[in-house]
Amino acid sequence: MPRKVTKKLQRELKPDRKYQSVLVQRLINKSMLDGKKLVAERAVYGALEEAAKKLKSEDPLEVFEKALKNVSPSFEVKSRRVGGANYQIPFPVSGHRQLHYAYTWLVEGARARSGMPYQKRLASEIVDAYNEAGAAFKKKEDTHKMAEANRAFAHFARS
Repeated sequence: MPRKVTKKLQRELKPDRKYQSVLVQRLINKSMLDGKKLVAERAVYGALEEAAKKLKSEDPLEVFEKALKNVSPSFEVKSRRVGGANYQIPFPVSGHRQLHYAYTWLVEGARARSGMPYQKRLASEIVDAYNEAGAAFKKKEDTHKMAEANRAFAHFARS
């Protein structure tokens, strides 16, 4: 199996039932626990509706897409050993990987909250991401700060 995931190995996802969006389907899949897709689907749809209601928006999909855009990183750091020392080298993040990080951070941020059902936690995290706040957005900011701080080592990046 190749180390890098090629375009050929990426599966085509069918769009979700309600919004006909592949982006929402990905969020459902990331939110799913123990193969319980219907439970995850219900929670995600409820969270999207709730987030749109909180932001007084008509289109939940539009709110979600903006939140996802706000959380997607453009740079990441990778560790590389050069001459006996480890350096954190900044790399630009490609499209598919940006979305992977964004979904992961949204779901992690929602799961880290406590005291309410998952649907409300996810809705709150989406609203926070939309408003450029919350755990997922902070994670993106931290990643960018780390990349900025290590910009001097960018010349170690392989071509």
